[in-house]
Amino acid sequence: MDGWRDRVGGRIAVTLVTVAALLSVVAGIGGIVTRPTRRLSIVAALPDDAVILAGFTGAITGFLLLVAAYGLRRGLRAAWIAAVVLLPLTAIQGLVGSTVAGPVLLALSLAALLALALNRRLFATEIDLSPTQWASLSALVGSLGYSTAGAFALDDQFTGVSTITDAVYFSVVTASTVGYGDVTPATPLAKWFAMSALVLNVAAFAIALGVLITPAIEARLTNALGRMTDTDIDLLADHVIVLGYGELTEPIVDELIAADVEFLVITPDEGAARLLHEEDGVHVLTADPSGEEPLERAKIGDARAVVAATNNDAEDALAILTARQLSPDATIVAAATDRENVNKLKRAGADTVISPATIGGHLLVESALGGEDSEAVARQLLDEE
Repeated sequence: MDGWRDRVGGRIAVTLVTVAALLSVVAGIGGIVTRPTRRLSIVAALPDDAVILAGFTGAITGFLLLVAAYGLRRGLRAAWIAAVVLLPLTAIQGLVGSTVAGPVLLALSLAALLALALNRRLFATEIDLSPTQWASLSALVGSLGYSTAGAFALDDQFTGVSTITDAVYFSVVTASTVGYGDVTPATPLAKWFAMSALVLNVAAFAIALGVLITPAIEARLTNALGRMTDTDIDLLADHVIVLGYGELTEPIVDELIAADVEFLVITPDEGAARLLHEEDGVHVLTADPSGEEPLERAKIGDARAVVAATNNDAEDALAILTARQLSPDATIVAAATDRENVNKLKRAGADTVISPATIGGHLLVESALGGEDSEAVARQLLDEE
């Protein structure tokens, strides 16, 4: 029950933040395109420039809040902190820039902040960046700082640089290779500095883009292939783990989908994984179901049950042995293809072992001999009217 409440509470918080972010973007862009003719009384005295600034900053804050919402889906603590900081700013910008959206943004921000506060413990994952990613971020920040400080120090040797804002502008357009041409070096020293800033900024920007964006692209490709991403795995709680995939597994998956139970399938068959994901939207971990690392990744310690039901009793037995070793208290059920393997699967660690062939044979014989009760049981199992 607590796991269910946590999932609902976390999803409500993420949804509220996402809606607030989208409304902030829409309201910000609307405030830029068309200035409001009426304002709320609390901001009526502000100049028109403040309204325009609120529109620009509101749109930017909305986009940043969308990034924070994505981080919240992964349970990141940094995303939680960013959302708590950005939501009040979003509300203020909405009140200044829009008469209609302002009160709505305020209400959404307060509701989102309350949901985030109540579910704070769900967002405790630290950002796990590799040393290479940290180094690329540091290089990017350092190169931008170098070009900004240098341009500001040499402002008298540049055309178009007189304030710190101009220096930051020079750094950004240099790093992005946009180069509008309104800021140009006027002396040999300024030209040498501009060349050094260009090389450093472009190199740092390109490296950071590749190092930080590539993992996200790989995660997208992983999801397209029917595999589980780290985000999906982080959200697992009180779930069912299905070990392997075969003909016996198909009705199990159908029943779990119909019961609206959270589950994942572990199978080394990439074709089956892709098919499950495309047709039924099932999360699949493409790995050996008898391996310790895949089961630990699937959070077997938090699983409500483990099911092993492929067409290979030997593979099922090995997967059950590993699952029992990793989670001694887990509920493990299995289906035996051959009835003589029922006891073997129990000795491997399964709590319950069912032989579909034995049960099916018994029902067929009872039905053939005119047993009404067996026919009723068969209909109940098949969910027939």
